[in-house]
Amino acid sequence: MVAETRRIISLWLPRLATDRLTRRAPLAGWRALPLATVHTVRGGLRVAAVNAAAQAAGIGPGMPLANARALRPDLKTVDGRPDRDLETLTALADWCTRYTPWTAVEVLAEDGSGGLWLDATGCAHLFDGEEAMLADALRRLEGMGFAARAGLADTPGAAWAAARFMAGESDRSAIVPEGAARQLLAGLPVAALRLPPTAAETLHRLGLRRIGDLLPLPRAPLAARFGDAVARRLDQLLGRTPEPISPRRPVPPYHARLSFAEAIGRHEDVAAGLRRLLEMLCARLARDRQGARRLELGLFRADGSVARIAVGTGRPVREPAHLARLFAEDLGKVEAGFGIEAMTLAVAAIGPLAAEQAALAAPTARRGDLALLIDQIGNRLGRDGIVRATPRATHLPERAARSASPLEPIKETTWPTGTRPLRMLPRPESVQAVMEAGEVLVRFRWRRQTHRVARAEGPERIAAEWWRAAAPPPPDAVRDYWRVEDDDGRRFWLFREGRGGGWYMHGLFA
Repeated sequence: MVAETRRIISLWLPRLATDRLTRRAPLAGWRALPLATVHTVRGGLRVAAVNAAAQAAGIGPGMPLANARALRPDLKTVDGRPDRDLETLTALADWCTRYTPWTAVEVLAEDGSGGLWLDATGCAHLFDGEEAMLADALRRLEGMGFAARAGLADTPGAAWAAARFMAGESDRSAIVPEGAARQLLAGLPVAALRLPPTAAETLHRLGLRRIGDLLPLPRAPLAARFGDAVARRLDQLLGRTPEPISPRRPVPPYHARLSFAEAIGRHEDVAAGLRRLLEMLCARLARDRQGARRLELGLFRADGSVARIAVGTGRPVREPAHLARLFAEDLGKVEAGFGIEAMTLAVAAIGPLAAEQAALAAPTARRGDLALLIDQIGNRLGRDGIVRATPRATHLPERAARSASPLEPIKETTWPTGTRPLRMLPRPESVQAVMEAGEVLVRFRWRRQTHRVARAEGPERIAAEWWRAAAPPPPDAVRDYWRVEDDDGRRFWLFREGRGGGWYMHGLFA
């Protein structure tokens, strides 16, 4: 089987820093005016990023603010906030999961521009092709107030070069067909290789101005002059050397998408869309004999915001009705805003689930109802908040039970014989005991309160588990347990350690 060729999208937002400021009030009116963000460098103010109007006036990043104001006295300035720019870029990476679950953030540039990676392998057919997918993304970004360009190619390096050096103001996207990077990108300047500025300038002075000028050169002289940077970037551009990029979120093993011709807002419509997505995914899970353990629903609003709902299950599940009920409570709390344009559903965790023979008896239905109830409570209170005690093969009281998942199968282990208290203390607590004739417990003091013994039953001797110890325990390493009732009718579980040792409180009866 031939592996599918990767198709990578590079989304470039050349004026991210200024677009972030003017896309909404109160600075929306400044969008057509010269605008720059500024920062302090060596005690002086310099331009950090500019919008289109300021750039047309000859103002650029790094220029002293005084020089910029000499060119345009009406220049509007705002303090630069790279942290806010990065937050916006990260939010856009989440928004781009409407196209593919594999998205990543590029490093924010000093000039206020930003970029995103999208692995669109196998996704273009959902949008009627690669060209339509890029056009949809650019149109929606422009509607949110962001100027953007896009490049699509087999490698991240080729996509990056296409977005910045092939896409223009009129045609804001560029697609490099499969296997055509060498021919189509050879005419681009060497800066398209993402080289350090000093390396690009040196190559330009040597007359190596285009990528095509570097392709026929032997690698040894290039490496001797520039290190491995030039050769590595060339190989990454052409796909000879892999360029790993980590996605911002783990890529789910199963993913489904649903888009709408018009934005929806009614809860019934959103619930119907969820059921459709669940049916699609559960059919694929059944084909692979898998069940969902954790799912995440993404609701993409018309204003560019994204609402996410995550649910988990106690066991692998692929029943759409069961999973829909888990989403029902949180789904009713989601605000649709100006409408929901698309929905995605991802299965973040799976588990094996073979086909089962359904029984005609009622207990099968009761087991399903119990699993649904546990999942609903677990999603509300937290999965770790629901446990059950299961027996363990030991006769020591503090080790006789363990916490397990409510739906975990119980092994063939019986509970210890003998009467045990309803409440066991985390660890035995020392008590002050008064004995008669050295053997009969008359009264004891526990937690600053004295109890007179009305009756007592025992002893029940429990010895140490010698096979678990590194060395054999001493002969007197035993406990003699007593069920004791005081004058007020309260019942306790006490033990005496060894022969003639101290007394300890270990539990309370109902």
